[in-house]
Amino acid sequence: MTSKDSSVITATEFKQNLGRYLKTVEEQNEVVITKNGKKIARLTPYVTDIEQYFMVREKALDYQYGGKKVSYEEFLEINEKSTLRMELINGEIHLLSSPNIGHQEILGRLYLIFNEYFNGKKCRVFLAPFDVHLRKKGMKTPDVVQPDVVVICDLEDNVTEKGRYMGTPDLVIEILSDSTRKKDMLDKLNSYMLSTVKEYWIVDPKQESIIIYSFENNEIARIKVFERGGVAQSRIFAGLTVNVDELYSKLIYGEADRG
Repeated sequence: MTSKDSSVITATEFKQNLGRYLKTVEEQNEVVITKNGKKIARLTPYVTDIEQYFMVREKALDYQYGGKKVSYEEFLEINEKSTLRMELINGEIHLLSSPNIGHQEILGRLYLIFNEYFNGKKCRVFLAPFDVHLRKKGMKTPDVVQPDVVVICDLEDNVTEKGRYMGTPDLVIEILSDSTRKKDMLDKLNSYMLSTVKEYWIVDPKQESIIIYSFENNEIARIKVFERGGVAQSRIFAGLTVNVDELYSKLIYGEADRG
């Protein structure tokens, strides 16, 4: 929601015609008030918090659905100013919606398992929202993504003064939903493979499975699917396992959804 037009009036005119100019603003037009030839105030339409949200969202969606490309630097500027969660993949902005309870329950279970395994070790576990900057082989523009879980072993010398991580995780996890299935299984798979990520876990609540991709030399070295009755095992971290039955048992919702 933006102003249709802008009117410039003097302070005297505003005092004499207050009702008229309030009506003008009510019709989503802006009024600029001057005094002695200088602009001293601006009367603009009131915008609620939810309207402000959709204003920002609409601008970001324009980058995504309008087919426009943005540079890495432009994305960093947009992301810095926006309250929305977003990713940059192949030069396009993708907005992330709020996760539901099922997604968060699975995420919580994974975090407990991973945090216990890495407790006291060099590598650290972090949860989304957490920006990861992927510098893909042969690509000029980095991707910026927010995996659900990241295992980071190169924190030293890879954290900026503002506390932003600029390294590359060893392991990432994405929890699928209908809205993210294609992106996570194609676009992000390609991004992780072409960067130096070593292992990619795809957690699929709909199929109640875990798919583990291992990468070597920017190529898929191994794919392993773990279903109900099985135990998912990391190839790069010995002893890191997830019991598939326990992961999906008694979820509040059968399918976790995430934008």
